Amino acid sequence: MSKKTLKFYIALWGAKAGSILLKLLRRNATYFPGKFALSLCPNFIDMIDKYKTIIGVTGTNGKTTVCNMIEDILKENNYQFIDNKYGSNIDSGIATTLIAGATLTGKPKKDIAVLEIDERSASKVFPYLTPTYLICTNLFRDSLMRNAHTEFIAGVLTKYIPKETKLIVNADDLICSNIAPDNEKIYFGIDRLETDTTKSNNIVRDIIVCPKCNTKLEYEYYRYHHIGKAHCPNCNFGTPEADYRASKIDIKEKNMTITLKDGTKEQYYTPNTNIINLYNILAVIVVLKQIGLTQEQINNGLKKLKVVETRYSEDEYEGVKIITHLAKGMNPIACSRAFEYAKTTDGNKIAIVLIDDLHEDAKGTENIAWQYDTDFEFLNDESIKQVIIAGPRYLDTIVRMRLADVPKEKIEYAKNEVEATAKANLEGIDKVVILHDLYSLEETERIKNKIKEMIKEKKSK
Repeated sequence: MSKKTLKFYIALWGAKAGSILLKLLRRNATYFPGKFALSLCPNFIDMIDKYKTIIGVTGTNGKTTVCNMIEDILKENNYQFIDNKYGSNIDSGIATTLIAGATLTGKPKKDIAVLEIDERSASKVFPYLTPTYLICTNLFRDSLMRNAHTEFIAGVLTKYIPKETKLIVNADDLICSNIAPDNEKIYFGIDRLETDTTKSNNIVRDIIVCPKCNTKLEYEYYRYHHIGKAHCPNCNFGTPEADYRASKIDIKEKNMTITLKDGTKEQYYTPNTNIINLYNILAVIVVLKQIGLTQEQINNGLKKLKVVETRYSEDEYEGVKIITHLAKGMNPIACSRAFEYAKTTDGNKIAIVLIDDLHEDAKGTENIAWQYDTDFEFLNDESIKQVIIAGPRYLDTIVRMRLADVPKEKIEYAKNEVEATAKANLEGIDKVVILHDLYSLEETERIKNKIKEMIKEKKSK
């Protein structure tokens, strides 16, 4: 940590004053204070006093969910902490969080910080901030224009993660588990499941050959994409042994048994049994045990958790279940997982696809190549009676849908989401699954309301 300078104090006090002013004006104060401080004092994050325990969370998918779960369980157990839950996960948002949690001299007000850290921002964060523990949920290809390829992101993390940080990583992800090879690591994973396959069902697998000797990897089983168990037949590269492994998952009772490396078994409640959230819960359990929470404390917190409704929600209306599921446009893995959910959830369904990145900064410039890494083929299923497409890039999505051999007669579309939804045929339908983008929550709500209106009209006839 660098010695505080006059410039640091001016940046800190100015940022705090700016934050107060923004709040008085009822403006969002989660980004600007940190941006101001960093513009005035570029190594501000290095100078500000650090917390006794810093929990960092990075990775392609699941960062926000993992942070939310950690924070909710800590709160349930009366721990005091700061977090960037309502701020950005890049350097300016993290600086804003540290400013809000500091005194006028830059001293931390609490002992624990929980920080979501964008993996692409590693070069701007880690040289100045050393997490005590850093969770890496997974590493997949993401927005092509920003993240390039997983090898690039893994390289960035390996280069900048501080050597003193203890990593908590997904053992079943061969890319994630091999970042920062010199750091101390705790691995978490899930034993083989009945749904695992010996052949990949996905278009994308981000690691096919051994990064050490370039020999084709041999998979014992695939879970999804490159997640599974594999080894190199020519060298020692392969899936590491997990320190915490979910060895038994009871979907009906909503619990899982975790087997530790020494053979000890512990049972935990699982508020959500979706495979991605099981990995997220495992990561949360591991880090909370590291900072001293007991099995009982963690379970008490898990039993009160609820998946954030912007990620997933269910609403039954007049016998029809309306489900919203985040698909996260520009992210082929997140979309593929959402599409597979639409296929595998029971009943006759309508899938409404709204995966355009609708936030103002995008302006329709994102390269659509990511759609061809996405498994639209999951939507070509007998149980999905209709696929409705909406959004500014709906024509591109139609082309991809047709290449997935989704029958033309099943596809309805319009640029406007309500106009497109009006074409839904609800006869014999048990579920309407809305697959939406992170920035299309208002549009998703309009779709839900339109579906309810149509159900009501249908019932009144």
